[in-house]
Amino acid sequence: MTLLVSAATGHLGRHVVDALLERGVPATDIVAGVRTPAKADDIAARGIRVVEFDYSRPETLAAGLEGVTRVLLISGTDPDRATGHRNVVDAARAAGVERLVYTSAPRVDEIEYALGADHLATERAIAASGLDATILRNNWYNENYLDAVSRAADSGVIVAAVGTGRVASANRRDYAEAAAVALTTDDLAGQTLELGGDVTWTYDELAAAAAEVLGRDVAYQPVSVEQLAAGLQEAGLDAGTAAFVAGIDDAIARGVLSQTDGTLARVIGHPTTPLVEGLRAGLGR
Repeated sequence: MTLLVSAATGHLGRHVVDALLERGVPATDIVAGVRTPAKADDIAARGIRVVEFDYSRPETLAAGLEGVTRVLLISGTDPDRATGHRNVVDAARAAGVERLVYTSAPRVDEIEYALGADHLATERAIAASGLDATILRNNWYNENYLDAVSRAADSGVIVAAVGTGRVASANRRDYAEAAAVALTTDDLAGQTLELGGDVTWTYDELAAAAAEVLGRDVAYQPVSVEQLAAGLQEAGLDAGTAAFVAGIDDAIARGVLSQTDGTLARVIGHPTTPLVEGLRAGLGR
């Protein structure tokens, strides 16, 4: 098999490349799809073929998929990412790709939230394409909280509008290992999986974890969604972006990240990375 990892120079993509190599996949069987090949010299130095693979430019997708058996579509970050994702799906179908693996978001068909809309649209496009696919609905990364914890080193507080919502986070590396399993085996073929850490936690527990890592008192300061959006605008975000970010907190409060049933640990064959351990490693403490 020839396996293409899209967004291979991103945080998750690099971990997936590492996970594939550690599973014994020859470097010559891996293709790194990237928007800017010049930024992938270190990947090419490992014997991996690097191709231009820009979701917004379909001509790069067709060329990049030549000879590819299976594709990992890592969700993009562009404002119109759903269109870019559809471009990849269309190109994969035209290229006769055997399987598409997509990194989606939690509970997109159960709870309506802004971040989930593009992922749900992509899942529907994949289903309509007829491609054999595996959907990995990744919960949050422990690494998502490194900035908040770093700020808490000075402020002593973590401000959020999540109420008592719970989060089932794990390290990017854990999710990357699951993607490698989906690419290299048939174990997850045709499945949609909700993936999350072994343990859910509240933001009070996040504050306690931050205190343990930082060696100082840290408290969770709950605010309303409106207060958070206003604060983000005062910090320099435009109104639309501030509303989007605050909306994520609202979704967390409504339970979008609260589910975990051990599926991720079962897929990767070991416990997921605990929050404290993930924060400590990410902050180098």
